[in-house]
Amino acid sequence: MSEARTVRALLECGAADANAIGAPGRTSLRYAGLREHVDRTVSTLNRMGIGRGDRVAIVLPNGPEMASAFIAIAAGTTTAPLNPGYRRKEYDFYLDDLGAKALVVEEGSESEAIDSARELGINVVELRVPDGAPAGVFDLVDLGAGGDSADGAMNPGMAGPDDIALVLHTSGTTARPKIVPLLHRNVCASARNIRTTLRLEPADRCLNVMPLFHIHGLMAPVLSSLSTGAEVVCTPGFNALKFFSWLDDVAPSWYSAVPTMHQTILARSSRNPDSVANARLRFIRSSSSSLPPQVLHAVEETFGVPVIEAYAMTEASHQMTCNQLPPGERKAGTVGIASGPEVAIMNDDGDLLAVGETGEVVIRGPNVTPGYENNPEANAKAFTNGWFRTGDEGVMDEDGFLSLTGRLKEIINRGGEKISPLEVDVALMDHPSIQQVVTFAVPHAKLGEAVAAAVVLREGAEAEPQEIRAFASERLASFKVPKTVLILDEIPKGPTGKPRRIGLAEQLGLV
Repeated sequence: MSEARTVRALLECGAADANAIGAPGRTSLRYAGLREHVDRTVSTLNRMGIGRGDRVAIVLPNGPEMASAFIAIAAGTTTAPLNPGYRRKEYDFYLDDLGAKALVVEEGSESEAIDSARELGINVVELRVPDGAPAGVFDLVDLGAGGDSADGAMNPGMAGPDDIALVLHTSGTTARPKIVPLLHRNVCASARNIRTTLRLEPADRCLNVMPLFHIHGLMAPVLSSLSTGAEVVCTPGFNALKFFSWLDDVAPSWYSAVPTMHQTILARSSRNPDSVANARLRFIRSSSSSLPPQVLHAVEETFGVPVIEAYAMTEASHQMTCNQLPPGERKAGTVGIASGPEVAIMNDDGDLLAVGETGEVVIRGPNVTPGYENNPEANAKAFTNGWFRTGDEGVMDEDGFLSLTGRLKEIINRGGEKISPLEVDVALMDHPSIQQVVTFAVPHAKLGEAVAAAVVLREGAEAEPQEIRAFASERLASFKVPKTVLILDEIPKGPTGKPRRIGLAEQLGLV
């Protein structure tokens, strides 16, 4: 396959009559149609005065139009997908911080982003889907300037490898969010890495259930599929009640999800035995947070296919390491081997550590961002001797498999004793009544921090907090045993389906 270095070039590998983008119950858009649509969209944007280097915020619901909008707009400008669930103040911040030139919303949208854009003097562009159009096809109508720009874009045409394809903000849970620019060559390298790791072929079909304002959904299901000449079928988002019917109707060869989604699918699998038995999956991918080994084994046993766990982050255009498809080795509890960038372990002084030594995971390679935007202080902290510091703590074994022990800022410091929340999670997941668990820190007057755990029980199961603590004490050193165990119907999650350990104590009323 060609080594594409721009999003537009990446689309050339698909056979003209092969399906590119689909949606449940809709006609798929073929590669010839997708390429034509992308070229037409870039021309439309250029006539609106929007071109290379200009930033276009996208606030659209999950689905094929969001996927094709990302591809088409990135081909000639810089995309900035935003969470449709944000509130007015969040849109005010993000649109202003991005310096967006335009905002794309769906026809009839009542998003608060529109009010923010108008107050900031940003053009509002409406995405309209023609009647009977294949999945992903749309027209753009400029509502902000009242028509085409007289002069057109200053920098028209298709973007180059060193143009910025995508900007995303870091989560900003403990500080002001930072802007992460990802170049065309970064995202294309990442798509190639995922494609190679998963041995994707044009015959593969991915079912996307991930949010498409997030790097996971944009890169793994969408861009890696399109870089292969394969099809991605885009749902309106993860829905446990519809997942199995999508599995029946779409017949995907793979899907990628976060651990909480896998746990929810697993919990409902016994109610959908025919869908499970008839599934045509080749493998299942997990990423964005650590998958408990118990869940991995249960999903593999249920569907009879390998579960491939990957380790990823925005600054790496998603994938950094990944376990291998058979006959390659997989090690449950690890996030696999380097799968694209170089991966190493570094100490606080910037020295690379030997096999078996615990430290900060660092990466470097063509998929890694060149640096945070307009933030020299953050870049000075994040980059050491050309290596990007991920903020994750981990250890590498003699075979190159990486095990994560947690986010450095999430490690619980109990009177000087450092506790990995992931280690406690894994121990508690062995309890037969526990379906999900998230371990987190709570403030302690004398020790600084203490260990707490929020758990969700399996349907019909019973367990008391004291019993769970006793179970933990048989498997963990006493200082690692949760002082507080909360049994919940559901663990609070962030917008991408991941539980957030930081701030959970406050969210659950323990502070």
